[in-house]
Order: sequence, then C-alpha cells, then structure tokens
Amino acid sequence: MRGELVKVAPGYARNFLLPQGIALPATPGNLKYFQQQRKKVDARHNEARDAAAAIAAQMEGLKITIAKRVAENEALYGSVTANEIAHILEAKGFLVDKRRIDLEGGIKKVGEHKVRIELHPEVVTEVLVDVVPEV
Repeated sequence: MRGELVKVAPGYARNFLLPQGIALPATPGNLKYFQQQRKKVDARHNEARDAAAAIAAQMEGLKITIAKRVAENEALYGSVTANEIAHILEAKGFLVDKRRIDLEGGIKKVGEHKVRIELHPEVVTEVLVDVVPEV
C-alpha cells in the first residue's frame, strides 16, 4: 500500500524497487516526507467525504419519475439504465457518475424501486425511482 513501511530483501530493493521508482529507502527524511504527504491525502479524503455527505443529505428523500414504454403485463420494453438516472439527476443539479449507480440487476417493471448511489466509498445514499407507463 502506498506510504507503507515494509522490510524487503536487500537484493529486491536494490535491483527492482529502487530503480523502478516504486520504493524509497526508509531514511529519516523520506519518512518525514511520507508523513507530510499522508496528512495531505487524508485531508483531501476527508474533504471529499464531507462533500459527498452534504450531497447525500440533499438527495435524501429524492424521487425520480421515468416514463417508459410498457407491455401489457407491466414489463418494460428494455429496462431503466444507470445512464438515464444519471441524466435525470444531472437535470436536478446532482452530478453523479453512472458507474456509481447500483441498479441491482436492473429495473424491468413498472413501480417504485430503490436505487443505491455510491457518492464516495464511505457515503452511500438511496433514491426512489418511480417507473410509470409512457403516455
């Protein structure tokens, strides 16, 4: 893992890790540098998590309605895609990557469905998607 202090065989370090730039010797200067970098990375991570939590709070209770063509047995022609949900969320002011939307096997029937959205590895929210017949 990045920034981790590990003990390796001297030949492995000398012949592979150091020439490839994968590792640095554990000198006091390098250890201090990694401590500083870790603080910066942790601060950025916390900032991103807090921003995602704020967006999740705004999305709480959000309901999206999607009109789709429906067969007689209330099954959809096709399915609701993550891309469609991402476009609707974007129109409502929430920029969400479609790869972060979990449809759990897809939405293929009319009705209300809970959709999980991972805004950050530590922040997950749910949105209610109501699929109605297209008029």
